[in-house]
Amino acid sequence: MSPISVLRSAFVLVTLGLLFGPASSPAQTSKRGLQLPRKSGSLQPPAEKELLYVVLPGTLEGSWDQNGTGIVVLDVTDNYNFVKRIPTWNVPASRYPEQVAGVTASTATNMIYIAARGRLGAIDLTTEKMVWENAFDGHCCERPQMAPDSSFMYVGSDLKDYWYVVNPKTGDLMTTVRSPLSPNAHNLNLSPDGKTAFMAPNGKVMGIADTTTHTLQKTIPFPDNVRVFVVNKDGTKIYSNQNNLMGFVIADVKTGKIEQTVEVQGFGWREKWNLNPRPRIPHGCPSHGIALVNGEREVWVADGINNLIHVFDNTVSPPKQIDSIKMSAGPFWIMPSIDGTRVYVSSSDVVDVKSRKVIAQLKDEYGRPLYSEKLLDMIFTNGKLTQVANQFGNGLADDGVVMGVVSGKKE
Repeated sequence: MSPISVLRSAFVLVTLGLLFGPASSPAQTSKRGLQLPRKSGSLQPPAEKELLYVVLPGTLEGSWDQNGTGIVVLDVTDNYNFVKRIPTWNVPASRYPEQVAGVTASTATNMIYIAARGRLGAIDLTTEKMVWENAFDGHCCERPQMAPDSSFMYVGSDLKDYWYVVNPKTGDLMTTVRSPLSPNAHNLNLSPDGKTAFMAPNGKVMGIADTTTHTLQKTIPFPDNVRVFVVNKDGTKIYSNQNNLMGFVIADVKTGKIEQTVEVQGFGWREKWNLNPRPRIPHGCPSHGIALVNGEREVWVADGINNLIHVFDNTVSPPKQIDSIKMSAGPFWIMPSIDGTRVYVSSSDVVDVKSRKVIAQLKDEYGRPLYSEKLLDMIFTNGKLTQVANQFGNGLADDGVVMGVVSGKKE
């Protein structure tokens, strides 16, 4: 071959390489070691896929139809691009949909569970069809939580004084757990091992149940109405928003005592909150949103008056206010990603935990910001759900692994 022919062949090969890239370019790898989708296409898609499921209508702080109904699915590893919208319940245009009050999922059943104020439904994540739905006694439903081994699920009644225990496979009622001092059932959490249920009303007394017997064991009184709350990675501490506090309180589960009250300093929240008549504040409280992030070294708290998230150093006692992050709209829920590196806020903002910067905004298929307090970060392997985040911002292990993640077996 002549020198000119060699040069021509090399030019063609370089050009093809620039246009199409290497035939088997390496996939991106996340901190979990998962192979994430390549930005460019290939003959065979990657085995793993990380998706964000945003359930609608998922907030009381906007119009019922602002993002429509169903589940909007976004691709986490492809800049949160829209994937599809999964139908939930068919709602005629002449009626408003039921507000979604919570969401959870199970790798054992490969189903996502949606609580609405009126019913609880389970959707198969492969067929994307409703498998079962149940209204129970007609007073359902609030914030479901799945046991680590998926043998049961707790879900609150709609503002009554009891919680349902449900079979996740069939939707059958197993039993109920009543907490007479806790009317207005609202938020619910499980300890990482799934043996303790934290049953909170929109009231001042939290019920603590033993899930091995499904019986109420004790109650913990709080200074004011318990709002959004999270538990640490060993289930010994409760961090809770309160009705008339911008900040949070910390309760010891064993003693049932309030250990600390931590208040946001500055930002004029008390002056704005104590106006007479008081202006409308979303959810009726200054802080409706809290999360333990960065290996529990930080507490992030929503500021619904100034549209901020306040960051507290949780390595000192009491936790020290160290930063504030501006949101694009009102923040009323905070959910960390599975690996703890990002935070999803109901304002539609995605925040990088390390830099504390907004790095993306969640949008539906029409480019509208997604406002929902009910969403899940989920990982699929060959189309099967293998990891799912908790809807609450509970504590994570230091290595970023979700404690008590629904995995189909006890952790």
